[in-house]
Amino acid sequence: MSEIAAPTVHEAYAFACMRCGYGWEQAYEIEHHVDHSGNAFVVYTADGERVPSPLSTPTCAKCGSHVVRIMRAGRVSLVQQLLRPQQTVRPEKPAGGTPAEEMAVAAVRAPGPEEHHWHLSDLLRPFHRR
Repeated sequence: MSEIAAPTVHEAYAFACMRCGYGWEQAYEIEHHVDHSGNAFVVYTADGERVPSPLSTPTCAKCGSHVVRIMRAGRVSLVQQLLRPQQTVRPEKPAGGTPAEEMAVAAVRAPGPEEHHWHLSDLLRPFHRR
């Protein structure tokens, strides 16, 4: 026997490019294997295709930058829902929201003297460590 396969694990991550502000989410199937020499290795697949680990060197699909923030799944979709102009009912605050998330939601809702086009990077500023 050349390798032993463990059960497949499903995980999803949210990504935000810190260069251009592009945000996306991706689900992965993660398979843990052990080869005939006893060395462990992991295989990631996304949409049925084998891909490199999203945690090693994520690349922005829009600008090609490697300065990408990895977050738990749902972060990007939450911000995208808040930015949709056709949505009339917005949640008062995200479920289980942290103070930084509440600041991001308030920034989206705050009316300014002029119309401001929000980028994902603007909304992630409260999460940036200084």
